[in-house]
Amino acid sequence: MKKVVRKAVFPVAGLGTRFLPATKVSPKEMLPVVDKPLIQYALEEAVAAGIEVMVFIVGRSKGAILDHFDKAYELEAELANRGQAETLTIVQNIVPPHVTCVYIRQAEALGLGHAVACAKAVIGDEPFAVILADDMIDDEQSGCLAQMMRVFEDRQCSVLCVQTVQPSETGNYGIVAVSTVSDRLSKVDAIVEKPKPDQAPSNLAVIGRYILTPAIFDKLKVVPRGAGGEIQLTDAIAMLLADETVLAYEFEGQRYDCGSKLGYLAATVKQSLKHAELKEPFKKFLQALDLD
Repeated sequence: MKKVVRKAVFPVAGLGTRFLPATKVSPKEMLPVVDKPLIQYALEEAVAAGIEVMVFIVGRSKGAILDHFDKAYELEAELANRGQAETLTIVQNIVPPHVTCVYIRQAEALGLGHAVACAKAVIGDEPFAVILADDMIDDEQSGCLAQMMRVFEDRQCSVLCVQTVQPSETGNYGIVAVSTVSDRLSKVDAIVEKPKPDQAPSNLAVIGRYILTPAIFDKLKVVPRGAGGEIQLTDAIAMLLADETVLAYEFEGQRYDCGSKLGYLAATVKQSLKHAELKEPFKKFLQALDLD
């Protein structure tokens, strides 16, 4: 029987230092792109892909994320009293009724690998997705994770989302060496965390979407600390390659690195130009700008 991915892990315990002071109190994942926070875009992508259990790995300062996905009795009552039925519906449907949200505290900031390992008790012996909300991927068809799910359904192995980057940027990513399987799909032969350009096996970078088999948890137990003294998910995946096939999928769509100020601004502009109420007046505003 083919295995199905029903659960997704959202590592959201990071400090968001690149956006200080905005993230001093508010989590970076709660930064709004037009009228929704980044984490909601990520959850919506997961829901569209068929994910039913959302596992959030949170830190001590991430209470706003829990509150955002919780019921807001006072707000809902006020909207009902004002007759704002449309807005009330939006608020009540941030999390669809069939979706369960689970929150796990990451006691120490020991890296992405450690954050994923924190989810083991909820994930159990199932394949699962990992979504980094910093990476906002705009695909008007089905969504990036849904694309990857189709690959997993067919191949039944771990799938990494990858994108070609400039050689000078390899030090910011996990970089893979691959063998071509088919259009957009390759077999991962090696993976290295944040290599210098002259040491990178390619310029094909892993970005913030993964589908992983539960075997990754065994690797995360024993993997030594890597770059930055952290437990790197990339290093655990490198160990997994000795036992299982891991595929790299070049997604369709536009990725915005919302962990950077420029990427965040680009995502905001793009979503504003897609927004039903804002697109026309915002387009006129941009056209009127004197950019010289």
